[in-house]
Amino acid sequence: MTDSTSDHGQPRGPALTVDGVLVEDGAVLLVRRRNPPFAGAYALPGGFVDYGETVEAAAAREVQEETGLAVAVERLIGVYSDPARDPRGHTVSVAFLVRRRGGTLAGADDADEARFFPLDGLPTLAFDHGRILADARALLAG
Repeated sequence: MTDSTSDHGQPRGPALTVDGVLVEDGAVLLVRRRNPPFAGAYALPGGFVDYGETVEAAAAREVQEETGLAVAVERLIGVYSDPARDPRGHTVSVAFLVRRRGGTLAGADDADEARFFPLDGLPTLAFDHGRILADARALLAG
């Protein structure tokens, strides 16, 4: 059994993250990661939820910070909680389908690049983002 408390006796749990899936004209928006883990690899735009922030607001914020695009959250894709999904430690990600509302596409924050890839020509994806994208495609095919 693993230790369920922090060094300060507080309950310890997984970190909460979000991912945004934006699909337009048969292509999905990906970012090239600037930092480890998976530096240089492509991933869905996303990141950690701030204290006091809803997961929906965090998803929209992270997509905008990393890609320059303002988005609206459309639909929940799923919750991904495999303790091995992130080599930094246990994270739980809430993934959403999002829709573009504005902005100018450009990699920023901890993304070196942001661009659309055809769904039939994807690079190898970081984390478990291949699984998230497969679930998103199933929802879109619906």
